[in-house]
Amino acid sequence: MSDKVKKLNTSTIRRMKVNREPIAMITAYDYPSAKLAQEAGADILLVGDSLGMVVLGYDSTIPVTLEDMIHHSKAVTRGADHCFVVADLPFATYHGSIDRTIANAARLMQEGRVHALKLEGGAEIAEHVEACVRAGIPVMGHIGLTPQSVLQLGGWKIQGKSLEQAEKLVQDAKALEQAGAFSIVLEMVPEELAAHITEQLTIPTIGIGSGRYCDGQVLVYHDVLNYATPIKPRFVKQYADIGSTVQTAIAQYVSEVKNRKFPGEENVYHNDEGVIDQLKHNSSAGDENPR
Repeated sequence: MSDKVKKLNTSTIRRMKVNREPIAMITAYDYPSAKLAQEAGADILLVGDSLGMVVLGYDSTIPVTLEDMIHHSKAVTRGADHCFVVADLPFATYHGSIDRTIANAARLMQEGRVHALKLEGGAEIAEHVEACVRAGIPVMGHIGLTPQSVLQLGGWKIQGKSLEQAEKLVQDAKALEQAGAFSIVLEMVPEELAAHITEQLTIPTIGIGSGRYCDGQVLVYHDVLNYATPIKPRFVKQYADIGSTVQTAIAQYVSEVKNRKFPGEENVYHNDEGVIDQLKHNSSAGDENPR
């Protein structure tokens, strides 16, 4: 494990932008995924509410609850004990009163043991972001395609293609920076606009489907590994085909069980010599002397 991963915090993340050092972020949802991602050298692990789709089988992130996020965050922070971990505040947990936002944020920080939270939205949630920061809770912003608002947005669409949309995203990014966010995720934003926003900010941008000129990149763990995920966006690059490997292995196991090839001699344990003969003798003697 590198010293960089051990020492990463909001200050060093900001410094990575200044030093033009790309930030590598990937999602993690449980102990093994977190452990492997940390050992692979990821800078930031995101406990994304995308777990609703890739782990829990929902068709969006909207059904994910605060309790779901706490549960999975606990597992991730146990697996990545030296890595910087960010968790999503889930749908509708930070759009009411400021007090309710702080209460929900505090629960996820304290019980999930994460280092920062990610909130989706721009200027309309800046007040909530600022309140969290004042309370000592580091916040990562998220604009562009915001999955928690996918129904309101009308589907999974590129955001910021028109001048009006582009100006709105620039304003949102600046509002989040002003509110105290230490970084911002840009999702499904045209490359040119993402580059412009990145240049306008002093805090890092982390892109997903937003081109080559953000300060960092993030992808979903299951997408990177092609691990039982039916969604294959254009912006995803698959680095392995774990899903096929897992399926093939399980199919071989099932076949060997059905054909009595598993377990084999190398998979079993044996009693000491004479134990079973004595057991049988004792059993038959008991049958001959009933009470």
